[in-house]
Parts: sequence; C-alpha cells; structure tokens
Amino acid sequence: MDDGGVHSESGIPLAPSYGPDDLPPADDLPPPGVFPFTRGNFPTGYRGRLWTFRQYSGFGTPEESNQRYRYLLEQGGTGLSVALDLPTQCGYDSDHPDVEEEVGRVGVAIDTLADFEILFDAIPLDQISTSMTINGTAAILLAFYVAAGEKQGVARAKLRGTIQNDILKEYVSRGTWIWPPRPSLRLIADTIEFCATDVPRFNAISVAGAHFRDAGANAAQEMAFTLMDGVTYCDEVISRGRMTIDEFAPQVSFFFYTHGDFFEEIAKYRAGRRRWAKIVRERYGAKEDKSCMFRVGCVAGGASLYAPQAHTNIVRVAYEALASVLGGVQSMFTAAWDEPFALPTEESTTLALRTQQVLAYETGVAKVADPLGGSYYVEALTDAMEERIVEIMADLERRGGMVDAVEQGYLHSLIADEAFRVQQALDSGERKVVGLNTFATDEVPPEVEGFELDEAGRQRQLERLAEVKRNRPAGEVSQTLEALKKAAATDDVNLMPLLVDCAKAYCTVGEMVEVLKQEWGEFQQPVVF
Repeated sequence: MDDGGVHSESGIPLAPSYGPDDLPPADDLPPPGVFPFTRGNFPTGYRGRLWTFRQYSGFGTPEESNQRYRYLLEQGGTGLSVALDLPTQCGYDSDHPDVEEEVGRVGVAIDTLADFEILFDAIPLDQISTSMTINGTAAILLAFYVAAGEKQGVARAKLRGTIQNDILKEYVSRGTWIWPPRPSLRLIADTIEFCATDVPRFNAISVAGAHFRDAGANAAQEMAFTLMDGVTYCDEVISRGRMTIDEFAPQVSFFFYTHGDFFEEIAKYRAGRRRWAKIVRERYGAKEDKSCMFRVGCVAGGASLYAPQAHTNIVRVAYEALASVLGGVQSMFTAAWDEPFALPTEESTTLALRTQQVLAYETGVAKVADPLGGSYYVEALTDAMEERIVEIMADLERRGGMVDAVEQGYLHSLIADEAFRVQQALDSGERKVVGLNTFATDEVPPEVEGFELDEAGRQRQLERLAEVKRNRPAGEVSQTLEALKKAAATDDVNLMPLLVDCAKAYCTVGEMVEVLKQEWGEFQQPVVF
C-alpha cells in the first residue's frame, strides 16, 4: 500500500490501514507467557500481580526523603524509586569544595551508611522493593543497601529492588561517569555475580534506554541501543567463565521512557521483549525460559513533558501510562505534571500516583493479558519495529560493539543527528506538540514552588558526615580501603564483598571512588565533529 508519506516517530512507514495479510503466522505469535514472550511474560498478564507502582523521589537530606517515602507508601505506592543528588552520582562527598551548591539539589545526598540508615528508617527492607537511579557509584550504593538491610536484621537473600548500574549510556546521554568503560564493565560484572550468589531477589542492573531517549534517540534507537548494552554486559559476565547465562539473566532488567506515539510505544515493548528472548536463547544458549524474559520498567512522562500549558502534561502522562500497561511493563513511575519547572510537590506527586491507580483499578485494562494482541496494526508495527531494532544492532556490531561505539564517538553522533532532526521538526511544526507549537496561548505559567535545600539542611548533612568521620574506627577504614585498592589492581577478585566491608566501616562514597580512581583513572569524553 501507499503509505501516503506518514511515518511513526521512529520513521517507520505507516499504511492507511491494516488487515489480515499483515498478521504474522499463528506459529509466530504464541500466547502470553510462552517464548519468545511477544505477548507478555506471564500467561495471565497482570491478574496475578499488578505492575509495581513507584514514584521517583529523593531530595535534600535523608530525613526529608524518608518522610516523602513513607508518605508515598501510605498513599498506596508499592515500591520506592530513589533519586540521588549529583555529588553522590558522580562520586563526591557532600563536603567536597567543588559540589557545595549541588548537595541535595536534584536528589538525596548520601555520603555514608549512616545516611542510608536514616533514609530507610521505619521502612522494612524485607517487604519493600527499592529502585535506585545510580550508575557510576551503583556498586557502592548496593553495598550501602546490603549493609543497611543487615542493620535492620534483613538477610541479603530477602532484599528486593534494582540498581540502574548501566554505565555505557552515561557516556553518551547523562554524563555521570567516573571511570573509563572497561574497568566500569568489570565493576558491573562484579555486581551481577554478587547479586546472583548473595542477593538473588535483587536486580543487579537495569539497562536503561530511557536516557538515550532523553538525549534525543527515537523509540527504535532507544530499544536497539539498550539491547546492545545488555548484550555487552552479558558478554562481560560470560567471558569470565564463572557463570552461565541461566545463573544471572533473571536478574537483568531494563528501563525505558514511554513517549506519546501511542501504538509505537506498545510495539516497542512487544518487539523488545521478543528480540531479547531470542538473543538470550540463540546467542547465549539459555536453557531456562525465565532467563529469556524481558523484565522492564518505565517512566510515563519525563522528557515528553513541556512547560507551556503545563497542566496538559497530566493528559500526556495518563496516555503514556496506558501505553506502558498495554505494552506489558513490570513497573512504572508516572512523572508529575510540574516536573518541567521544579521538584514535584507532594500534591503533584500524589496525582501522578493516582494516575496509575485509576488505570489499574478502574479502567479494566489489567484484566486481560495483551488485550491488543492480534490487532492487525499492532502486530505489523511490532514486526516493523523489531526489524528496525535488528538493523541498528547489526550496524553497531559491525562497528565493534557498544564500547567501541562509545570510545569512538559514533553513538554520540547517531543520537545528536536524531535530536537535531526532531528539533527541526518541532521548529517547523511538522511534529506537533499541543501548547508548544500548535494551539499555543498566552497562558501564564503556573506558580510552582521550587525546592532549594536550605542552609540548615546542608549544614546538617555536613555535620553528620563530620561526626561519622570522627567516630568511625580509623584503623578499619584504612584497612578496608587498602584491601579495595589492592583488589582493584587485579582482574580476578570480585570487588563487591570489599565494598560491603568499606560500607560497614563507614567509609564515604568519595573515599571509595578515589581509591578506584587511583587504579583505573577517569573517563575522558571523545570529541565528536
């Protein structure tokens, strides 16, 4: 058929209509819960268990964030999603002179185990699943979480949650890197092995396409780049020869943004689920079906929200949440409508949570697994999306894989080109955004109270850090840091047990990072022309 020049946001040509000839053969579309899981991981979809309701939150001091977490759980949240401030993400302590103005600004400040003890005070870690958006220092934050659980009397085997821990996308999207790619891969593989043996209910990595999307990638690129990252991490673990894919794959998860092209987003999740299942079986020889499952969380909102006519974001988030559920995600956090302006308020965060709850309990969409399965359009779009994903991944493989693509700047250029194309489409009006470049008005922006960590809060954080340093056992600090340094200089020692030892000795984030910098150096971003 003539596509009439109409395309999805990823550039996939769209026919005016679809029919029986666009359906795949019956053998290519097994029911939900059957490999390759196109229609979902579980036979009954959400009947057995709804997706996890999370709200991304964390600000100021651990005391303030603890209050917000407890509030969200009281309002019906079923998991936590922790935002860390930039000093913590980049490996600096709150008392470092270069980060004074960033302490507690875009997330909660964490310096030592003492902060984690406060952050999770009165929150039972054997009952709550905790996701942490942390990458460069992910292994250190995991060590804090394990130590905090043990302080509560919770065995490691009972801890549930996820660390993002996806450093490759940081080099081209967010920028919270610390060490070069190759030693960073070693540390990620250490966390994967450690979780497989010691923390079996905790996801050691959440391979995060969301930030590729933030940086400008389209939906097909987001999925393809993310799957390639997943392949790189699995290759790293497998190459050690200590574990089979079936021993750790069930703890590899994924994380995406859901944007506004409703059916393309649904197709993205269905195609990604099928592609990952085939990769795990065909590339790595997985014997267990559960190893091939594509466990995915998402954000509804975020980069797709706009400041003009900001209350329209409430509608955007609701539709994106619906697409996420129809695509079969396992966890979700819904962005608040006021995020383009400031840290969400308690009121706007609650509304975002209520959006998920209305979707789950009132709309009926969770009653049937993959309710759009068999749709002429959805199945054709799923196939087209998978084809596009395969093409992008093959291109990256030909160029040496993800690490080479990062180090050579190739991935940066792909994302930059797509971001430029989208901006041109917005500027010309080809891509329409209500309130931004179409149906624009002179509406005055809403009055939104911005968050700023007050001087008293910053001082409280600095005083706690100073007190910890005064009272901790100095000999144990030196001993554990020296052991970490010695092990980092070799390739055959898993660093996670040593990081847990450092955490229990109340070593700081900055101290552990500095020890590893001495052995591994720091990443230098390539120049892209």
